[in-house]
Amino acid sequence: MTPAILLLLFGAVTAALSLQIRVGTLRAPGSGFFPFYVGLLLILLAVIHLAQLWRRRGDLTRDEAGASPKTSVKRVLLFLGATLLSTGLLTVLGYSLAAFVLMTLLLYILGVRRWVHVVAIALCAAAVSYALFVLWLQIPLPTAGFGL
Repeated sequence: MTPAILLLLFGAVTAALSLQIRVGTLRAPGSGFFPFYVGLLLILLAVIHLAQLWRRRGDLTRDEAGASPKTSVKRVLLFLGATLLSTGLLTVLGYSLAAFVLMTLLLYILGVRRWVHVVAIALCAAAVSYALFVLWLQIPLPTAGFGL
């Protein structure tokens, strides 16, 4: 239950902080548009997960419950740490490299260990997100001193 509560709090903080920058509309999205709606989605998913846990709280045996609560909490905290790290590196590395670092860390936390897969997926995710926000939505994102 703790990971769901942490996810709920993370979604709330993400949505609240994104309101400090211009959210905009669907036709004219601002820099806060994506983080705001991702935060709301995280809140919705956490509430659904909490409701499912509450309904099934006595039905699952330990083997059916999946990972131990200690492992789940550790994974959620690692996700939050990776997100905070990449956010801190955003102005230093620029959006593209920070997105690559974030995806690399998240894939490692999820258990993807083959470096070829990690690099390929992280590069594709960074390229697609850059194309979506900068090229298609024309949202200015932080760049490093070398233009990435």
